[in-house]
Amino acid sequence: MTTDYDTACAAEFAALQNRVDRYFVDLTTDCPYGMPYTASFHQAMFGPLTDRAMELFLAAGYRRNGNCLYNMRCAQCSACIPIRIRPKNFTPNRNQRRVARKNSDLNIRLTPVDMDHDNMVLCDRFLQARYPQEHNTAEGYYGGFFCNTIVDSVRIEFLLKDRLVGGSIVDLGGNWMNAVYFYFDPDESARSLGTFNILSLVEMCLDYGIDYLYLGYFIKGVAAMCYKDHFRPHELFLAGTWLESS
Repeated sequence: MTTDYDTACAAEFAALQNRVDRYFVDLTTDCPYGMPYTASFHQAMFGPLTDRAMELFLAAGYRRNGNCLYNMRCAQCSACIPIRIRPKNFTPNRNQRRVARKNSDLNIRLTPVDMDHDNMVLCDRFLQARYPQEHNTAEGYYGGFFCNTIVDSVRIEFLLKDRLVGGSIVDLGGNWMNAVYFYFDPDESARSLGTFNILSLVEMCLDYGIDYLYLGYFIKGVAAMCYKDHFRPHELFLAGTWLESS
């Protein structure tokens, strides 16, 4: 069901899109998620955006990479589906409550998105363990993906005593949060830190009065993406409309 909020966003975005669509280009590459198709990124570089402009792009299914906004327009595949949660409606399931208890010994703090030593080391360890491609480095991810000058971003750090075990990059607006990326200590996989990260983002949204938490893409069959399906109720952006999946 389309809500009044989404109807208003769609109308505003249509006007915005008319002004900026000429700046977008389509770039093709191998699928970054391992699907056997050519990926097509419909993207453009931006200068600083207003809170509302970023909200409209997110509500229209766009994602951020550095100073670039994009959506997927792949000719042979439609597996990348934007997913979001309304924190006020979310109810953790039994496994998620167990994960929260398991990680109750962690401290959480907010920091700027900068290239400090501990985060760079941890991010590199994560990338080498999970995505060991030649050009996947913390310096590349921070410099080309996380850091930006178009929206306000923060890093949420998860610490076991004084040891950094996870870092979550998020963009933050008055009524929205955009989960950009999460990395963690591969030796702490038993903690299910990816799940705990989303639970923590939900709590942060509730504390800040944020109504929409965007989780990136849900991709069925891709483990790094399909775990988001367990956070219910959630909404999927299908054929230009946000539809609830309970």
